[in-house]
Parts: sequence; structure tokens; C-alpha cells
Amino acid sequence: MTRRHSRSDLSSAAQEYLLALRVMTGTESRVTAAQVARRLGVTTQAASEMFRRLGLDGLVGQADGRELSLTPAGRTAADTIFKRHALCEWLLTTVVGLGWAESDVEAERLQAAISPRVEALLDELFGHPETCPHGNPIDAETARRRPAGERLSNLEAGARATVYRITEEAEEDAGLLSYLEARGLRPGAHVTILARSESLDSLTLDGPFGRATLGLRPASLIRVLPGEADPGLFHQVPTARSTA
Repeated sequence: MTRRHSRSDLSSAAQEYLLALRVMTGTESRVTAAQVARRLGVTTQAASEMFRRLGLDGLVGQADGRELSLTPAGRTAADTIFKRHALCEWLLTTVVGLGWAESDVEAERLQAAISPRVEALLDELFGHPETCPHGNPIDAETARRRPAGERLSNLEAGARATVYRITEEAEEDAGLLSYLEARGLRPGAHVTILARSESLDSLTLDGPFGRATLGLRPASLIRVLPGEADPGLFHQVPTARSTA
């Protein structure tokens, strides 16, 4: 019998594991405790023990003793944690004025501490965003309603597109986040592909602040929409709330 729990029962470590599994199940066909352990920089034994406990709580399922997946309750819990993280990022970027990379780190520290009441107030303050500042949908329902987007790395020279979202996997690379932010490559930005080379493993584009060059691997972590995308897809914080 699984135990009933509230999100306040989850330790910050448990929340980190659920978020990691949320990201990895969206990008990899098969996820094991060893893979999550490498991602989080912990031992496989520590990860296995955590997933055993999360399994007892009915949040994580394990097939064939190895392959991990979020249960419906686990996905709901992970989405709730991600929403709090996203709201903290909106606060830190639009009000406090931190950059993307720093706000991501600070949001991890804040997300476990905010109460449901403060979460609701932040949600209202920022106009009920459906995505984080990098364009990633807050929950599974939102993800189903929004277009998937195409990998930036797939575009050929001459193509025009709109930056749609910086994937959660890309968010883990602080250097990449800082570079994208410095070049103005945020959701809603229009870009034109100037050159793409498999042999040089690079893609050069013209964006809001001029030319930018990315390796094909980092470019594969960015989703775009062809041409000029519907502006309604990109959340705008109410003007009175933003310091921008």
C-alpha cells in the first residue's frame, strides 16, 4: 500500500531526483538509477535508495528492476516542483534582475521553501505563466497543448525561425545559458541561419544582437518554430510587475 503524502513531505533531495527523472524521461528512451546518479553527481547506491523510497511513496515505478518512470502521482509532484522553480525564476529574472544561469541556481534553493500561499501570489503576480522564462511548459497538460518545436541544429542555411524554448537539458549548462542570454537568443527572438556545417560541427545565425555561433550539440537543445511564430506562445510578464 502506498503512503499518502503532500509535497511538503518531500525533502529537497527527493525533489531534485523527481525533477531529474522528469527531464530524463523526456529526452532518453530508458532511464536507470545509475544514469540519474551520474547526472546528479551521487553514487548509484544513494540513487537506488532514494528511488526505493520514492517507489514506496507511489511516485516512481521501476520495470525489470532497473528502468525508472514517474507514476501519475510522481509526474504531478514533479510538475508542481517545476512550477515553483519556474515562478522563482520569473521572480529572480524580472524583479531581482539576475541572469538566467544564476537565477536557475538560486531558484533551486528557493523552490522547496515557498509555501502554497506564496506560490499562488507569485503565480498571480506574473500573470499565470504556462512556461518558465526559458519557454519550457510548466506541466504535462500545457506541454500537450503547445507545439513541440524543431531542433535548431536541423535548420539549413537561409532558414528563418523563432526561438521557441531552451530545453531543460540546456538549462543545466550554465555557460550555454549565459551565452544565449548575452546574444538575445530567448523565446520569441527571430533568427536567420547563416551557415551550418557538419564537418565543423557548428551553426552560425543572425539574431537580435548580431551573429552567434553554436556547436551542433548545443543547438540541438534549442527548439525553434519556422518563420515568425505566434506571439501568444510567449509569456509576457505584466508590465507593472517587471523591472525590465
